[in-house]
Amino acid sequence: MTIQESGTARPAGRPRSEKAEKAIIEATLDLIGEGMGVSDLSIEAIASRAGVGKTTIYRRWSNKEDLVVDALATLKAPVPSLTGTSVRDDLISLLDAMRTESGVARNRCVMKIAMSEADRYPQLMDRFVKRAIEPRRQAMRSVIERGIANGELRADLDVSMGMALLTGTMLWYTKWGPAGDLAPDLAERVVDVALAGMAP
Repeated sequence: MTIQESGTARPAGRPRSEKAEKAIIEATLDLIGEGMGVSDLSIEAIASRAGVGKTTIYRRWSNKEDLVVDALATLKAPVPSLTGTSVRDDLISLLDAMRTESGVARNRCVMKIAMSEADRYPQLMDRFVKRAIEPRRQAMRSVIERGIANGELRADLDVSMGMALLTGTMLWYTKWGPAGDLAPDLAERVVDVALAGMAP
């Protein structure tokens, strides 16, 4: 898959090598996962790890921040397809996507290191949130609003609070919870507990 912002025109010249792009992305994630913060990360180090020249990277990304945004975005699975059968089923699907991606140790490590520099690189993090996080937030908001509209959820439910309860609990388990407690039924258990207070 060619990693490219939607709507961005491909520059003239040689076709992009998907193999090279993948190597560059993997090298970026490996270096961050090994403890190199965004501020310490360099195009030189990435090129060396990926086995490519710096010009190969600059043909694809104009700067380090653009590359890091694309690399971090690959750690986030696409918004799962929602059946719309019930609010419960759709919420479980959304939260289980969080559980699945957090089950990979490198993913957790990379995200922790990258997010620790959010204050230093606010524009980078804003772009990452808009690209990788906001679509999930909007999907969850739509599910909860649908539940309020059709009576599955309380009419007076604070949508933002409901979202915070669900995602906050999953974040606690995936980032700070007991080691190895990412059981296959975790999303289901979280949703059921939350719905006990969110249902009519």
